[in-house]
This record gives sequence, C-alpha cells and structure tokens, in this order.
Amino acid sequence: MQPDGGGGVVIQDIAQVTGGICTIDSAKLGLGQARLSRVTMAWTSKLRCFFLLWVLNFNIILASLKSEVPAQSNVKDHEEHGNEDYSLEGAGSFDQIFKIQQTYLTVQIDELNSTNTPRAKDEKRRLLKELSRDHGKWGDQHPRKKLLDALFSYSRYFERNIPDVNRWRQLYNHVSSKHKRLLDRTVSYTKKFDRAESLLRQNHFLCEDVVNEALSYYEIGREELRKHIADAEKAGIVADKMSVSQSLKHIGRDWTDDGVNERNGAFPCILDSIKSLFPDRQSSRYKVLLPGSGLGRLGYEVAALGGFEVTNNEVSAYMNIMYRFIETQGKRDAFQVYPFVDGWSHHVTQDDMFYQLSFPSMTMNNSNVILVEGDFTTVFKDSGDKFDVIITHFFIDTARNLMSYFETISSLLAPGGYWINFGPLLYGTGPWVQLTLDEILTVTEDMGFQFVDGPESCGSLTFPDKKVRNREAAYGYSPRALTKNAYHAQSWIARR
Repeated sequence: MQPDGGGGVVIQDIAQVTGGICTIDSAKLGLGQARLSRVTMAWTSKLRCFFLLWVLNFNIILASLKSEVPAQSNVKDHEEHGNEDYSLEGAGSFDQIFKIQQTYLTVQIDELNSTNTPRAKDEKRRLLKELSRDHGKWGDQHPRKKLLDALFSYSRYFERNIPDVNRWRQLYNHVSSKHKRLLDRTVSYTKKFDRAESLLRQNHFLCEDVVNEALSYYEIGREELRKHIADAEKAGIVADKMSVSQSLKHIGRDWTDDGVNERNGAFPCILDSIKSLFPDRQSSRYKVLLPGSGLGRLGYEVAALGGFEVTNNEVSAYMNIMYRFIETQGKRDAFQVYPFVDGWSHHVTQDDMFYQLSFPSMTMNNSNVILVEGDFTTVFKDSGDKFDVIITHFFIDTARNLMSYFETISSLLAPGGYWINFGPLLYGTGPWVQLTLDEILTVTEDMGFQFVDGPESCGSLTFPDKKVRNREAAYGYSPRALTKNAYHAQSWIARR
C-alpha cells in the first residue's frame, strides 16, 4: 500500500504472494482505481490471504452493480475478527472509479506462519521419520519414547504439584488456633492454599492445550499416549515435575514482556556482534545456527535483523513441545501462565507469588526460522549443512563432552564462519571434561579458532590480553523476587 496524499491508500497491481506480502492484480479483475480509507490487517497466520480475496470479490460484485448504486455511495465492510474498516471513501462515483485504467493493491500480512515454509516442511518430514517406532532401536533413548515421556509429564502437571500444597496445608495444622485466627484475620492465610490450588489448575489447563497441540503436530494418537502413561504408572515411573516447571518459567523469559529484563542481559551483546560481522545483508542471506535454543526467542530476534536464515536447535522434548505450541499462536498474549505458583519463597507480596504472565508477547511470524529437534552433535551430520554463524547462548556448559561440542562447532562452520558465545560455565552433574575459561581459549585456539574483539555491549574485557568480554546476565528468576540468579556471562567471537 502507498499513501495517496489524501488520507487514503492507493491500490497497487502485482499478482503474487511472496515473502509475507499478499498482492493481487486487480486490473485484470476489472477493478478501477479505489482508495481504502483505513486498512488495519490484524489477521492470524492461518487466515493468510483468504479474507483479502473475499474483500476483492465483494468489490467486484459492487462494481458490477454500479448502475444501481447512487453516485456518492460509500462502501464499508466490518470484519468480525478485528476492528478493520475497509471503505471506498473519497473515490467518488463508480463512474469516476472506472476512469482509471489500472489499479494496485498491496497488503502486508503481519502474521506469516513459519511452519508452512519449504524448509519447515522438509524438517518436519525428517523429524516424523526419526520419531517412527521403526526408526532405530526402541528404548529409553528413542526420540519417540522421550517425546511420550515429556507428554506424560505435561499431562500430570496438577497431580505432581498439588501434593506440595496439600503438604503445606497439613503442616499449617501444627499452628495454634490463636495464631491461625491472627493469620486469617490479617492476611487471609488459609485462602492462600485455595488460591495456589486454583492457579495450579490453570497451569494444568495450559499444559493440556500444549499436549493437544503436540499430539497433532507429531501425529501421535491419543490412545498411544494413554497406553504409554498407563504402562509408565504401572511400572512406578513418576512424571518429571521439574522439567515441566522449567518450561513454564522459560515462557516468561522468552515470550513475555516481563522477560525483557533477562533478554536485555544477553541479547544486545549477541545481536550487536552479528550485526558488526555482517553489516551488509541486502545482497546475501547468511545461515545461522543456534544450538540449545530453548523456546527460540533469540533465533527470531536474529531473523528480524534481516538477511539471516536461522536454524534453532534443541534436544529437550519438554522445550520442543512448548515451542511447537507457541509456534501455532497467531495472536499476542492469547494465553496466561503462573510460573511462580509452585514456589513459596523469596516473594515480596502474595500477588508476586501468584503473578500472571500473558504470552506470546510477539508471534513466531518469520519464515526465515525453523526448529531442528535433536542432539546438536549428531543431528546435522548427514545434512551437509554449513553455517556462517553459530551462536552458543547459555549452552556450552551443558555438554557431557565439551570437546565434542567444540569439534561440532568447527565442523559445521563454513570456512571463515564465526562462533559467537555468551554464557556461564555452570557444568552439570556428570561432565567428562570441565575446563576453566582460560583453558577453553587455549584449547579452541589450538583447534584453529581465531578470536576477534566483540562490541562494548558485551561488557568489559575479562583478560587484559584476551578478546573475551563479560557482563552480568540474569537467568530464570522473577524480577520481583527477593533473590536473583545471575552470572558473569563470558562472551567471545571466534573465526574459523
């Protein structure tokens, strides 16, 4: 759409749908010049161009009836899914409209579903093949088994969390009647248990929605999941409460307005780094890989810079299930989550403990992003893919074998490609190798990486003679809490 100088929008003629722009050759449809007094397209990605085509057909019908319409007619149509106001105000009579030979209509679609791109479709075919029971040897490490285990845990969210509330209720019985009366009179303490239970149920309803979307995306029948859950519970297997809780908290970090506090601790450094490495992105499209991408927000921020084809990668079925759910949402703040209701410590107020977060704060509407599910060190081996940039964000310390991570990064980078790192060195419970920061620099330099200086947004230099920077970065906490989880995150840029 282009301004016409009179408050309207000149309709432009192009006949294709590409890159998130829906454009139609209206001249070939027999339409003359018209103006739209106001066009506010708030479509979801699933509507695509269908409503636009309906509007055009409607206008064609009106044009065919022009002889029966008064000369100064204004045509308005109100679409029930939003506040759209499509009109031909200012165009004059239909006779005036048809004086113009050619017309143009260009409408920007805000919500482009990235799951329908060729790359996304190819990746889904690969994933479903890998998830097949016939693929590989069935066992605890089979990807379908891991997926079913995660769905089992999401399905049992309330059952796994309500025992804590019931236990605290029972412990409260040890309080004397005198003190209970005081607590109930002043802070309504007994109602706190009821409120916690109610919000756990709300989280459970969200988890049910997540499971339903996952069953659809991964093409898993509900009966298969029921049988898996029944077999697991018969064997005494308990659903993983912590992993589900962490996925709910990651929603806050990645996909809520509140999460900007954490994102601003890390994202500016990474985004400034990649912009400085590729200042001219108009003529080329650079390939970026983000292993350990979690719920994927950083990948979308990179893609939004323009000129980048982004591949998110995550091995956790818990994260991937939640990612697939958020990926389908075409409306901002459509869902609510209460991520802190399962912990009663470090809260300033009761409202902080029961704080509601709405998500997603933005929709996953970039066609240049896909998610590849699987182990970073193996899932790309047969693809032949090479990347211009690999971004490890809060990732390298998750390695069982740190050397394997370094080798994989080196092998997946194109010649002259860059490795951008940001994060701590918080090793897990069973790592084979635990290197200090200076040891990492020495080892990777010997492997052929050349370190270059990063932007000042990455913080101050960690060593006076090394091109590594550090800054404080919070991770996984409430900004309203009485405690803070933060790291002196280390960042570097290394060229292969």
